[in-house]
Amino acid sequence: MTQTRTHLLPLPFEPLAHGEDSGHPFINLEGVSGIGKSTLAAILAERLGGTVLHTLAPPHSGWSAEAHRMQPLPVLVFYLSGLLHVSDRIRRALATGPVIADRYAASVTACHAAIHGVAPDDVDALLAPFQPYLLAPGHTFYLTCSDATLRERMAVKDDTKQDDTDLFGVPGRLKALRECFELVAATDPTATALDTDGMTPDDLADIITAHLERQRA
Repeated sequence: MTQTRTHLLPLPFEPLAHGEDSGHPFINLEGVSGIGKSTLAAILAERLGGTVLHTLAPPHSGWSAEAHRMQPLPVLVFYLSGLLHVSDRIRRALATGPVIADRYAASVTACHAAIHGVAPDDVDALLAPFQPYLLAPGHTFYLTCSDATLRERMAVKDDTKQDDTDLFGVPGRLKALRECFELVAATDPTATALDTDGMTPDDLADIITAHLERQRA
């Protein structure tokens, strides 16, 4: 995997090169809360000998509750800061093995667009100046499922957050999120859609690892 330097950023703000040229895959899992990204990411990491990273890696993960009390633009900037930070962590982790992201830039765009009722393109326009800094995934898997399946998975989720409860608690939220993820995926050259209904996390891991093997062949 090679990250093309655009030199649009002043030199002191260019990302430091680490492992993006190592040949290890950078895999991204996207989809609404509760669909099973974290479980699948852990299985893939074990199979591939890789590292799992979330869009909000420490220290950002400890600040999200406070950030959500802010107005929409500061919240977006907070998530942008998390993206830039985790992109650096991904570069370092790729030096030693594959990386599986439990959400990445697509989630920031889709979630903020859905929650605030704007087009994903409008969110992307705000993020555009910082795109040269973000390491692009080699593979992004957009997970989908039916409402019934999502309710079943949410019922056994042991770390429910506000985003989880809002899916069914806020009228129209789940529909808006699905539509925004579809729009983002439609313009993502790394996108592969995965319908997870009737599949176990191991089934999905089989599909993804087979996809990676085909791409390497």
